[in-house]
Amino acid sequence: MKFNIGKTFLLGLGFFGVSVIWSVYNAFVPIFLADRFFMAAGFIGFFMTLDNIAALFIQPAVGAWSDKLRTRIGRRMPFILIGAPIGAMAFILLPISQSLFVFFLAATLLLLSMAIWRTPVVALMPDITPSKYRSQANGIINFMGGIGAIIAFLGGAALYDMNPNYPFWLGAGLVALSAILVFVFIKEPKEFTETKKETPRLTESIRMILKDEDKSTIRILVAIFFWFIAYNGIEAFFTLYSKNHLGIPESDGARLLGQLSLLFVLFSLPAGYIGAAVGRRKTIMSGILVMALCIALMFFLPVNILNILITQLPVLGRIPVIGLILMVTGVGWSMINVNSLPMVVDMTEIERVGTYTGLYYLFATMAAILGPIVYGFIIQFSGGAYSLLMLISPIFLVLALISIAGVTKGEAQQNI
Repeated sequence: MKFNIGKTFLLGLGFFGVSVIWSVYNAFVPIFLADRFFMAAGFIGFFMTLDNIAALFIQPAVGAWSDKLRTRIGRRMPFILIGAPIGAMAFILLPISQSLFVFFLAATLLLLSMAIWRTPVVALMPDITPSKYRSQANGIINFMGGIGAIIAFLGGAALYDMNPNYPFWLGAGLVALSAILVFVFIKEPKEFTETKKETPRLTESIRMILKDEDKSTIRILVAIFFWFIAYNGIEAFFTLYSKNHLGIPESDGARLLGQLSLLFVLFSLPAGYIGAAVGRRKTIMSGILVMALCIALMFFLPVNILNILITQLPVLGRIPVIGLILMVTGVGWSMINVNSLPMVVDMTEIERVGTYTGLYYLFATMAAILGPIVYGFIIQFSGGAYSLLMLISPIFLVLALISIAGVTKGEAQQNI
């Protein structure tokens, strides 16, 4: 098995599609819920976790199932070919739903379909990549996902101003196209289409992790839980934070997230190479510190300072002080995100990559459920103090730092 950069970029199209869908969803669905259905912040936070509640039960099981599945087109592809088209159709329906009940049904269909194919498409990366190159490969995957986020936030913001439906329709078209291209150009290893090698069940894998004297796997999964609480809580409410705390339009809030995503994209490839050179754990810990300091700075700086215009650039638009801080935050987030999945999958053998990818998303999903709920009700019970977003997140990032400090496994393996 060799490291094929071109093939990895093509595989990144799958994560590109996932990123477009959820970036548009997180940026604009809270606005629909607040303005169209008049939901309070706490209930918006709960609604924004419904997709993750379903994923909590679906993604780990699908990951383990894909490890065991053998078909003529591979063990991951069937999930991609089923989940992506259904997700695209649901995304088209979402913004045109005028009743909360229909909106909820469209969201349910979306979340179920996306949960079916997200873990398998991500698990394809370690399937086709040697261990020592997985940080670099995940950098490419996240680069493609970041491109999707930029298109969603920046292009979506412009389209939203034209018609609130357009960002969703763009996302639906891009996710369908990306799934088709992955299917056409990515071929799974033959041993996973022809052999019947037995793989452990999900429950058995979890028991083995819990019994392991080395608690590295548990520690990194807990760290993943904490840093995703920190990130998802902010992302879910950032457009409302922009409107209610910064006093700027929702579309400008989405553009600010796009500026974070830009630096995430630009630093994804270097973050993978840094992780391979100096160690994944050290790189992640550095990223956590960068994020915590930047987010805390957004809490302590007054609004008039955060809104000071630094410059204006094509595509990115206005870059205020908070935009610059978010860009540095994006650098820290790339250092964390690019190196964490390779650490998790390098704690097991290739036969269980889907299972461990599912466990990665299990803890990330639990965080995505808890984060918006906690943040939403804190905002609601504080009388709409959206600035508290930037105080809560650094606390969870410090907890993540403490947890990952004790991890001793998961670095690149030169012989695999």
